[in-house]
Amino acid sequence: MIKKFDKKDEESGSGSNPFQHLEKSAVLQEARLFNETPINPRRCLHILTKILYLLNQGEHFGTTEATEAFFAMTRLFQSNDQTLRRMCYLTIKEMANISEDVIIVTSSLTKDMTGKEDVYRGPAIRALCRITDGTMLQGIERYMKQAIVDKVPSVSSSALVSSLHMMKISYDVVKRWINEAQEAASSDNIMVQYHALGLLYHLRKNDRLAVSKMLNKFTKSGLKSQFAYCMLIRIASKLLKESEEGHESPLFDFIESCLRNKHEMVIYEAASAIIHLPNCTARELAPAVSVLQLFCSSPKPVLRYAAVRTLNKVAMKHPSAVTACNLDLENLITDSNRSIATLAITTLLKTGSESSVDRLMKQISSFVSEISDEFKVWHWRPLLFPAAGFSPVLGAFWVFFFTKLFLFGGFEYKRAIVDCIISIIEENPESKESGLAHLCEFIEDCEHTVLATKILHLLGKEGPRTPAPSKYIRFIFNRVVLENEAVRAAAVSALAKFGAQNENLLPSILVLLQRCMMDSDDEVRDRATFYLNVLQQRQLALNAAYIFNGLTVSVPGMEKALHQYTLEPSEKPFDMKTVPLATAPIFEQKAEIALVTSKPEKVAPSRQDIFQEQLAAIPEFKGLGPLFKSSEPVQLTEEETEYFVRCIKHVFPNHIVFQFDCTNTLNDQLLERVTVQMEPSDGYDVICCIPAPSLAYNQPGMCYTLVRIPQDDPTAGQKLWASPQKKKIPQIEGFGEGQGLGLLEDLEVTVSDHLLKVLKPNFAAAWEEVGDDFEKEETFALSSIKTLDEAVNNIIKFLGMQPCERSDKVPENKNSHTLYLAGVYRGGCDVLVRSRLALGDGVTMQVTVRSKDETSVDVILASVG
Repeated sequence: MIKKFDKKDEESGSGSNPFQHLEKSAVLQEARLFNETPINPRRCLHILTKILYLLNQGEHFGTTEATEAFFAMTRLFQSNDQTLRRMCYLTIKEMANISEDVIIVTSSLTKDMTGKEDVYRGPAIRALCRITDGTMLQGIERYMKQAIVDKVPSVSSSALVSSLHMMKISYDVVKRWINEAQEAASSDNIMVQYHALGLLYHLRKNDRLAVSKMLNKFTKSGLKSQFAYCMLIRIASKLLKESEEGHESPLFDFIESCLRNKHEMVIYEAASAIIHLPNCTARELAPAVSVLQLFCSSPKPVLRYAAVRTLNKVAMKHPSAVTACNLDLENLITDSNRSIATLAITTLLKTGSESSVDRLMKQISSFVSEISDEFKVWHWRPLLFPAAGFSPVLGAFWVFFFTKLFLFGGFEYKRAIVDCIISIIEENPESKESGLAHLCEFIEDCEHTVLATKILHLLGKEGPRTPAPSKYIRFIFNRVVLENEAVRAAAVSALAKFGAQNENLLPSILVLLQRCMMDSDDEVRDRATFYLNVLQQRQLALNAAYIFNGLTVSVPGMEKALHQYTLEPSEKPFDMKTVPLATAPIFEQKAEIALVTSKPEKVAPSRQDIFQEQLAAIPEFKGLGPLFKSSEPVQLTEEETEYFVRCIKHVFPNHIVFQFDCTNTLNDQLLERVTVQMEPSDGYDVICCIPAPSLAYNQPGMCYTLVRIPQDDPTAGQKLWASPQKKKIPQIEGFGEGQGLGLLEDLEVTVSDHLLKVLKPNFAAAWEEVGDDFEKEETFALSSIKTLDEAVNNIIKFLGMQPCERSDKVPENKNSHTLYLAGVYRGGCDVLVRSRLALGDGVTMQVTVRSKDETSVDVILASVG
């Protein structure tokens, strides 16, 4: 009998979880009931449900416990109850990885798989494939082939999906079933056709030609499954992105033809694929936009949401292409679904005129409190970043955000918005003063320490450079008077930056810092004392080193180095140059900034920390000193070759370790003691090669080559590691085959390998701090470069240094520009570059390099020349 629960029962708690207080030991005790005769299907079903519940809740079952329960459960195969049998299949799948000897049920599952009861066959196939390993797969191969082409759709789908999972165990065996999969692809059942197409693609995805042939076949013959059509569109889109044919390809014609399919799912998939293709013009986007425009007036909310969300993405790059949809988007502003209405407004902000901004702001203000925090955060990104383009009406944006934004939402929401506004201030100089003023108002009532300290840091960085820096002092000092210890400490640091950069404010700042020296908190007093003493020296070099730019070392790295120093006492003082540097952050495009913040997680070790430990574990590399820099991987072979090799260059103070990641793509060869033979340029010495013990099929392995950097030729950093005659340099060799296995691409060490990016927030102060003892200057003509943007990008890429003061952004309609770069040369010396660029017939570049080490200056100028 099925008991019916009404609303009152639910509210009274009658419908609560009946398994909430289960204990594993009690359930395992109940499992003994499986051994009783006759079998009670109803009670056994209840016990199996409890076991599955505990497993899915993460309850740990010991191997012995799981094996005993599993063996008891196998007796249930004697029952003919259909529901109990199918529950047994589910339990087998869940316990397959924790029980021993699960293969004991293979014969029972095989019997069900080949039996006459269709309701058993599909689940039996899935359970059998879950417990089958590579050695047993050939034993059931005949049954699997028959199941793939079975006339019962549920059986065929189960076999196809299971085959897809079995590819991970034995690809070669599953590949022999390709003829059966092709037969299944012509099935009339939409799910069988979809699963067959999926299996065929995964069997061929590493062979571009085979995938192209498969696409050609199915696009011409047609499909009955809308799911299969969606998969074909995705495969075609992937191939289009990888090829150079672009929109002239038959694949693009196929995707465009799908816009006229009878299934809405296929139409939307095709429109989405076209929109996400690279280098699409507004004309090529027009058919997809037209389809989405029709969806905007659909009675189905899911179609309206999908359409307006996709149009929102189009408007980020091609606002003109979406302008035709403005009327339909206007109608969606009043949609009962607030998610759709918000998306419509944020899209109109990109495509509408400046005069419509105020009206749209008022419209969204009417229901902003009804939207969840997560949804609002996700949508403020497209709402905020158009503000950078609407400079004349920035005031409307700021008023909206600071009258509506912080009235609603919690900490995560406000933090995401503050991060986004800070990004706009950094990108748009016109918005700086307005944004800082509003942020000052916000911290007056900010209850979140993290946000207050972040805003204070921004005020200390940007405030001293504004036309009237004194107006921010009051807001900052109020934090010293009214806030907690962490905020007071951040305020002291911000005050020091104002005093260091503004001579006329220095006397007032010194007075305020003296007051802070009487604070009740140690951290605040220590900061105030430190900054007061530095500022009283009135030396620009001290200000630069201790207030503006600070330490550029990795804090975890310094912690490890200091700990190591205490473990191994030495008469020599601790050398900061032995500490790994903190590299400058790499910022992605601002429009793609992640606004949805997550809970703080444990700090993961950096890439350099991982390499440092990995290399230190090799005896030959123990005396090389601290790892200075690890390059990005350089591919030395084509992906289709027999051996795939890529190289990572690990630079130490006087050595370079070349790490070669090798993969053997031939399944009939096993390589042993694999090395890469290198023939370096003059001056470099190969000290040793450390082979990879073995290279099995499709299993990556690593070998190393250690090279000494020449000390008598400081400009050798950019020499090639291969001769122009294309000898076997470098060459991968595998012993056991007894011969050289193949040539690799030339590998070179460039000046960027000797330089590490560091960020200098105040470049002018850092320039004065380094001094002109080893300053050198040269002028070069870049005749092949026609624009300042191109020159700036090429210089940054070639030298591998960090642009400062946002000098990598070239203002429009300018014929001259100055690029500021900062870095650290191998060994730990700061290097600064000032490059003055002038546009004429080409680009003329005057390069001035400063460092406290003459070698690094010579290396940079020699590399540019």
